[in-house]
Amino acid sequence: MATLLHIDSSAFAGQASTSRAVTEAFRRTWLEEHPGGEVIYRDLAAEPVPHITADAHTAGSLDPAEHTEEQARAFAERLALIAELEAADAVVIGAPMYNFSVPSSLKAWLDQVILIGRTAGSPESKVKGTPVTVVTSRGGSYAPGTPRAPHEHVLNYLESVLSVIFEMETAFIVADLTLAAHIPAMEHLVPLGEQSRADAFEAAAKAARAA
Repeated sequence: MATLLHIDSSAFAGQASTSRAVTEAFRRTWLEEHPGGEVIYRDLAAEPVPHITADAHTAGSLDPAEHTEEQARAFAERLALIAELEAADAVVIGAPMYNFSVPSSLKAWLDQVILIGRTAGSPESKVKGTPVTVVTSRGGSYAPGTPRAPHEHVLNYLESVLSVIFEMETAFIVADLTLAAHIPAMEHLVPLGEQSRADAFEAAAKAARAA
């Protein structure tokens, strides 16, 4: 049975979040392609994982027999998250841009599941080669050639983590200009924003069918 790991990190609920709407569309299409498939869902905004601590980090490089009680508890939480990632045949992640980067809740999850010798830097890694689709939404446009392109730190960061550290097969879906309909000065960009959103849904369906 195929398994999808679906992660959302937007602070906004439901259709108020473009990234959530698009990841949900991905999930629906994926389930159509995999009848009976299992979905593991994590809403990092509703139920945030803890930021990594010294105990959780240090425990990763120690023999479990040497763990203190605090290290054992913190490391068990990491292992539970890692097991979910390792069980996935495909992953979809909603990663809206907040202040030029990813939500802190998503960064916390990534810090927990990056484990040298297991999910990273290991030829036996179970996450290596797993297809992951990232859906990012941005209030403006940060495309190459635009004035704000140098401030785009979502795609660059996640490409480094997912493709370089995890060695996953990474694809990105971008919905730009999500604030155009809400900011008067951006009103002339509404058609471009609507087209970008429509393109994102189409790309999500295509990616889900291939995952």
